[in-house]
Amino acid sequence: MAENRVWFKNPANEWNEALPIGNGRLGGMVYGNTTLERIQLNEDSVWYGGPSDRNNPDALTHLPKIRRMIMEGRLFEAHELAKFALSGTPPTQRHYMTIGELSLDLGHQDVTNYTRELDLKNGIITVSYCSNGINFKREVISSFPADLIVIRMSADQGKAISFSARLTREKGRYLDEVQGFNNNSIVMRGSCGGKGGSDFRVVLSAVTDGGTTQTIGDNLVITKADTATLFIAAETTFRHTNPEVVCFNKVKDALNKDFTSLKEEHLADYHALYNRVEINLSKDNENLECLSTQERIERVKNGLEDNGFIELYFQFGRYLLISSSRKGSLPANLQGIWNDKITPPWDSKYTININTQMNYWPAEVCSLSECHEPLFDLIERMRITGRHTAKVMYGCKGFVAHHNTDIWADTAPQDIYPPATTWPMGAAWLCLHLWDHYQFTGDINFLKEKYETIKESVEFFLDFLVEMADGQLVTSPSVSPENTYILPNRESGAICFGPTMDNQILKSLFSCCIEASKLLSIDEPFRTRIEEILKRIPKTKIGRHGQIQEWLEDYEEKEPGHRHISHLFGLHPDNQIMVRKTPELAKAACITLERRLNHGGGHTGWSRAWIINMWARLEKAEFAYMNLLELIKHSTLPNLFDNHPPFQIDGNFGGTAGIAEMLMQSHGGELHLLPALPKAWDKGDVRGLCARGGFEVSLKWDHGKFISGTLKSLKGNKCRLRVGSPISILDENNQKVQTVIAEEETLSFQTKKNGKYILIVELIPKGDKSENKNPLS
Repeated sequence: MAENRVWFKNPANEWNEALPIGNGRLGGMVYGNTTLERIQLNEDSVWYGGPSDRNNPDALTHLPKIRRMIMEGRLFEAHELAKFALSGTPPTQRHYMTIGELSLDLGHQDVTNYTRELDLKNGIITVSYCSNGINFKREVISSFPADLIVIRMSADQGKAISFSARLTREKGRYLDEVQGFNNNSIVMRGSCGGKGGSDFRVVLSAVTDGGTTQTIGDNLVITKADTATLFIAAETTFRHTNPEVVCFNKVKDALNKDFTSLKEEHLADYHALYNRVEINLSKDNENLECLSTQERIERVKNGLEDNGFIELYFQFGRYLLISSSRKGSLPANLQGIWNDKITPPWDSKYTININTQMNYWPAEVCSLSECHEPLFDLIERMRITGRHTAKVMYGCKGFVAHHNTDIWADTAPQDIYPPATTWPMGAAWLCLHLWDHYQFTGDINFLKEKYETIKESVEFFLDFLVEMADGQLVTSPSVSPENTYILPNRESGAICFGPTMDNQILKSLFSCCIEASKLLSIDEPFRTRIEEILKRIPKTKIGRHGQIQEWLEDYEEKEPGHRHISHLFGLHPDNQIMVRKTPELAKAACITLERRLNHGGGHTGWSRAWIINMWARLEKAEFAYMNLLELIKHSTLPNLFDNHPPFQIDGNFGGTAGIAEMLMQSHGGELHLLPALPKAWDKGDVRGLCARGGFEVSLKWDHGKFISGTLKSLKGNKCRLRVGSPISILDENNQKVQTVIAEEETLSFQTKKNGKYILIVELIPKGDKSENKNPLS
C-alpha cells in the first residue's frame, strides 16, 4: 500500500519542522503546539515594493566595448565595465515576504497521545492529543474552492473549546493596525512597503457550536464552545482594489456552509489532482509506518533501505506543487509559497537559471499539467517588460530576461555578480516549458496561442548573436551559470561568449520554434531564416578530460565541483545528449558528472536533484538511486523540505521528477519504460504518469523486469515503445494490435484517440538476447 502520511510525535520546535498547507495562493506552516499554537501565514502577492524600471540606460553604449574586451581576453576590464554598464539600476529586484502569523493561546499542558500529521492523500493537517482527560483535535485545510484557510477545533467533551486568537506580523512590526469587527472577526491591515507597494489585509473569523465569541482589543476570544471553526482570508491590492471587502466576502460565503461541506469541496478539488498518480515500490518491512517521519529519515541516514519513504517523498513533491501553484496564483517561487521572513534568502523570488524551471519538472510527467499554468502567465507578463529590456539595454527586437524575475516580471539584470548577472537566457529557457506542455498534452490551440511568445524570444537572439571569425554565431556577453573559468595565463573570469549551455538552449529554442511553425503551417519565411541561423550555432564539444566542455574553449574550471552543471542542459532537461543517438556525448556526460561529484559536487539540494535526473537519462540506475538517497540523507529537513541550505523548494520538485524519470522517459520520440530501475525497487507498480505524445502510462514490474502495463492515448498519435522485453499489445477489445519493429530496437504502433491499450510481456525463449542494453554499460 502506498504511503501518504507525514507525521510526528511532537510539535514543531522551529519552522523547518512545521507542516505546510496551501491552495496555490494562500499558505500556512502549522507548528502543532498545544499551549501556544503558531500558524505562520503567506499570501503569494505579498512582495516589497511595486514595479520599477531598472534597465541600465548606459548598457547599449558600452556593449560593443565589452564584447571587444571579451574577444581579446581582457577579462578584468570586461568584468569591471560590465559591473557598471550591464547591472540593473538598482541591482536588486523585489522580494517576497511573510504576511504574518496566527497565534492561538490554548493553554493545554500535560499532554499525552500527541500526533501531528499531514495527510497527503487528502491535503489535511491534523493535530490530536489528550489533555486533562479530554481528547482534542484540530484539522487544517487550505481550500482552493473557498480560497480560505479553515481550522476546525473539536473535542470529545462538550464546552471544552476555549482559547484566544491573534493576528500579528514580526511581533507587531511591519503592520499598521489590527482591529476587532462584528464581535466574531479581527482584521490585520498593512502595507508591503516601498514605492508602489501593495497593501494587504488578513481577516480571521470564527463560528462556534455553543459557547461565546467576542473580540477584546486585537484578540478573538472563544469560551466554552463545543466546536470552533476559524476562517483565514488574505488578499492584497496586487489583485483587488479593496482587498478587505474581498476577504470578508469569502468568509461570508464560507459561513453559509458547515465545515463538512467545506471539507468535501476541498477534497473533491484536491483529489481530482492528487489521485491521478499512485506509486508502490517493493517493501520488505511493512511495519515502518508506525515510525514517525523523523525516525524514517534517520533510518535512511543510517544506511537502511526504506522504499516506502521514497514513495512518500515522491508524493510530497506532488503535494507541494498542488499547494503552491494553482490557476490564478503566482508561480511557485524559491520557497514555493512558504516563507517566514521579511527579507528571505535570495529574496525568495524566481531564479530562472535553473531553480524556477526545476520547480515545474514534475508538472507534466506527474499529471499536474494545470499546475504549470501560473508559470505560463508569468512568461506572458515578462514579454512586456522583456521587450523594453531588449530594446533599452541591447538594441534588439524580441524579449529577454536574465537570471531572475519577480512578482512584477522584472527582466533587468539582478545583482552585481559576474558569474550570474549578465546571462541573457532566462526567458529562452522558460519558453521551452511552453513547448514541453504542448509535447505532453498535444494541445494545438495552446501551441497556436503561445507560438508568438516563443517566436519573440527567438527574435531577440537573431539581433543579439555575434558572428565569430569562423562564421559561428554566439551569445556575447554571457556566462555559464554561475561558474568561473581560468585562462592559460591564469587569469580567471566568468563573462564570456558562447558558453555551452547557451548554445544548447538556443538549439532547443530554435528547433521548437521551427517545429511549431510547421505544425501550425505558418511563418515559413521566418522558419527558413532560423533554420539557416541554427546551422551556425556552435555544437556541443568534448574536452581534454573526455568531458562535455562548459565553454566554447576548453578552459580549466576554477571550481570543478560547482553546484551548477549547466553544460549538461542538453542531457537534461533537453534531449540533445542521448544514450543511443549520441553515445559519444553521453559517455562525455558520464565523465562530466563523475568529475563534478569527485570534486564535491551535488552539495546543494537542488543540484543533487538535477544529478538524479541526469543519471536516469544516462540509464545509470544505481547512480540515480544513490544520489536520491544522498538527497534524502544530506539535503532533507525534518518536515521533508529540501535544504540548499537553507530551505529551497526546487530540490523537492527535482527529486520527485527524478523518481518519475527513473521509471519512465518520453524524450527523443520514444516512450521508454523502466529506463533506470534500481535493484532496490525490484518489484512495484506506478499508475498515471504522463508521457510526451499525449499518453497516460501505468506499469507493473517484478524481479526488476516489466511484466504488464496500460497505455491511454489522448490524441491518437503513433507510439514508439522501448520496454526491454518482447511484449504483446492488446486493445480494449482484447484484440492484438499490429506493431512494427522501429529503429533502435523499439516497437511502434498507431493508437486511436482516447484508445486504451494493455501491454503484456511475452515469455523470452532461452538464449534470446533481445533485451535492450545501455551502450554505456
